[in-house]
Amino acid sequence: MSTRMSKPDALNLLATESRAKIDRWLAKYPPDQKQSAVMAALMIAQEANGGWLTTELMDAVANYLEMPAIAVYEVATFYSMYELTPVGQHKLCVCTNISCMLNGSEDLVAHLQNKLGIELGQTTSDKQFTLKSVECLGACGNAPVMQIGSTYHENLTSAKIDDILAGLK
Repeated sequence: MSTRMSKPDALNLLATESRAKIDRWLAKYPPDQKQSAVMAALMIAQEANGGWLTTELMDAVANYLEMPAIAVYEVATFYSMYELTPVGQHKLCVCTNISCMLNGSEDLVAHLQNKLGIELGQTTSDKQFTLKSVECLGACGNAPVMQIGSTYHENLTSAKIDDILAGLK
């Protein structure tokens, strides 16, 4: 990936508001453990950038937290909540893990693909929706589950999905 940027370059990429939010997270950890705030810092940077992370933003986070850029890339590529390419206005994260699968998530994914005209990992041409398969969302008792933003939609059916999509348009 890219080389480490200088502190001023990192400050230019991370908006003042983003740095203030990251600083609130940093205050929760010992000063020598800044890297502990990496997940929150990446989420803050991603939200400020329209829902996705560029290499430059990840480098800026690494620089701000005084940690190796590769360690930031490892976090950003491991967790499904981080996006490395642009996403639609609404990211539909459908759990396809065992509880959801046993309760019909595969059929719901097929329904969403048909309704939106896209495959998993793709974004609609109008940039409204990105469809993503994710591992366990931790709501197994109410499977199948889909997360949109910070909202969980549980006990899903095709009809419920249609109602949810209609409310988002």
